[in-house]
Amino acid sequence: MKELTKAEEQIMQILWKLDKGFVKDILACLPAPKPAYNTVSTIVRILEKKGFVSHEAYGKTHEYYPTISKEEYTRKFLKRFVENYFSDSFKELVSFFAKEKDMSISELEEIVRAIDREIQKQKGDKNE
Repeated sequence: MKELTKAEEQIMQILWKLDKGFVKDILACLPAPKPAYNTVSTIVRILEKKGFVSHEAYGKTHEYYPTISKEEYTRKFLKRFVENYFSDSFKELVSFFAKEKDMSISELEEIVRAIDREIQKQKGDKNE
């Protein structure tokens, strides 16, 4: 999967929220100072070439929609991020944030609870 630039990711975030939309709809959701209409249109076409977006044509007008879910992109992005920065180890990632980020005890406890829930779920899946 190809990586997204910051501008492409910004457009994708909007399309994931909208579910589908015309360039004018995307433009309306962008913060000020807004880029030119043609700039947004170009980015959307690049996203289409990369396989992240497709469209429905209504004459000369195109309504764009994501072809990859936000969850799927996040999963692939995070996997690549962990591979590149944490020696392909989620344990290293969690350890990094536990040590480096000013996490509160309640945040750390919530992470432990989430991990415990996933352990129980996986144990239950194996017993079925």
